[in-house]
Amino acid sequence: MIQTTQQKTVDEAITSRHSIRAYLPTPVAREDIASMLEVAARAPSGSNTQPWKAYVLMGEMKRQLTAEILAIYHDQTKFAALTEDYRYYPTDWSSPYQERRRKVGLDLYKLLGLGRDDKTGMHAQHARNYAFFGAPVGMIFTIERKMNTGSWLDFGCFLQTLMIAARGRGLDTCAQAAFNRFHPIIRQVTGIPQEEVVMCGLALGFADMSKVENTLISERESLSGFARFLD
Repeated sequence: MIQTTQQKTVDEAITSRHSIRAYLPTPVAREDIASMLEVAARAPSGSNTQPWKAYVLMGEMKRQLTAEILAIYHDQTKFAALTEDYRYYPTDWSSPYQERRRKVGLDLYKLLGLGRDDKTGMHAQHARNYAFFGAPVGMIFTIERKMNTGSWLDFGCFLQTLMIAARGRGLDTCAQAAFNRFHPIIRQVTGIPQEEVVMCGLALGFADMSKVENTLISERESLSGFARFLD
């Protein structure tokens, strides 16, 4: 099979995407952000419902949200009182999902020189989520609470399309479910209404490839492990 130039470009944008956890301070132009969101809005959705909503945070608003969240995160009592806006992970973990989850976490901590018992180091690394890993742009995504499961599938298509559009422009991202638990603080700072579910956050910017954590490429199951061809 001969790959066309267009196919190679699209495949490269997809396969070069991975979660970036350290960014350069280089700003991202507002018009580029708008362009990526407009491209992502072409993602498919059932009956063209387009259920996604995006809140783009930069400058003082991003700094304020980070400060408010970290104040709660570092207070064990206040942090423990928070509940998720929705359940992201399963209640009971099973194979192979538990092993995959553990491996990617351990691989990251190993790169960062954090041992299994280094709770302080792990706490500090996790806290970087709430500063969008130093990215100049943070986003918070929502869908209206009245929408059903199919709309969550639609949102996933939108989010992936946005991340691929970013790669096409030489930018990097990290999707962040970690913001889910802090939905009350996010609402307080941004004005997002209760009628919208806080789906996740996203860091957007130029990767700082001098940082070792950005060398982590998570493993993927082989084709035979997840696909069946039925003739």
